[in-house]
Amino acid sequence: MSNEKRATGRVWLITGANSGFGQAIAEAAIAAGDSVVAAARRPEALDGLVAAHPGRVVPVRLDVTDGERIPAAVAEALERFGRIDVLVNNAGRGLIGAVEEYTDRELRDLMELHFFGPAALTRAVLPHLRAQGSGAVVQMSSMGGRFSFPGVGAYSATKFALEGLSEALAQEVVGFGVKVLIVEPGAFRTGFAGGGALAHATPIAAYDPVVGPVRTGLPDSDGKQPGDPAKAAAAILAALDAEHTPLRLALGSDAVDGVLGQLDRARKEAEAWEAVGRGTDFADLAN
Repeated sequence: MSNEKRATGRVWLITGANSGFGQAIAEAAIAAGDSVVAAARRPEALDGLVAAHPGRVVPVRLDVTDGERIPAAVAEALERFGRIDVLVNNAGRGLIGAVEEYTDRELRDLMELHFFGPAALTRAVLPHLRAQGSGAVVQMSSMGGRFSFPGVGAYSATKFALEGLSEALAQEVVGFGVKVLIVEPGAFRTGFAGGGALAHATPIAAYDPVVGPVRTGLPDSDGKQPGDPAKAAAAILAALDAEHTPLRLALGSDAVDGVLGQLDRARKEAEAWEAVGRGTDFADLAN
């Protein structure tokens, strides 16, 4: 027998909803009159959120790297509320290290969490969004999904991959009334930098001068970041509600400055090498 209870507002499925951006987005959605299917590896971590909003928050056990569990989690959301309107792929963690320091296992595990898991969950939800003719997929990326720097190559690689997939996805599903929003936050006070969500590759001393400052500086920044998660969540809801939702949304002054700087550098470099690039065409196509 179905336990379906029709929601009056939108229904959100949010991964990593027990803390950080996931929790902030869940609280913003609830404040907007919506309902939330809150997914976490340990649903008991959601007890406070569930107790504060009885009937509006449904906890679901989900490790996004467990591909076999994903269809069941989506089915539970549909059984409870009859629909899913917004999927937020938020679950994640950090990994600091030079490229030479990462092991294959560390790289593959992070890619499973930030790329293959969200891709599988998106595929599981999309048939329902297409059938409704409406909905949205929110991919929580990072300013590190647009540009990278020493010590965060693995993290950025996973976010670059997610952004590339999502850019194509946005063009594929727009005709079905489905939006795709890639969120690129800078440094926010989410606990990401200071808790168990940040891992370190085994250091190689030669890289200490370039990676060492990141290895110590990122944890030391915890609680001092300029970004407010509640304001970020509000910005995400506003972007989804806009008539023209952006494909990418940089959040935080550091992210906005970084993205604009990267775009300027990329254009300058492309223009500097434009003649060389164009010179590789066959001569009979030159005109």
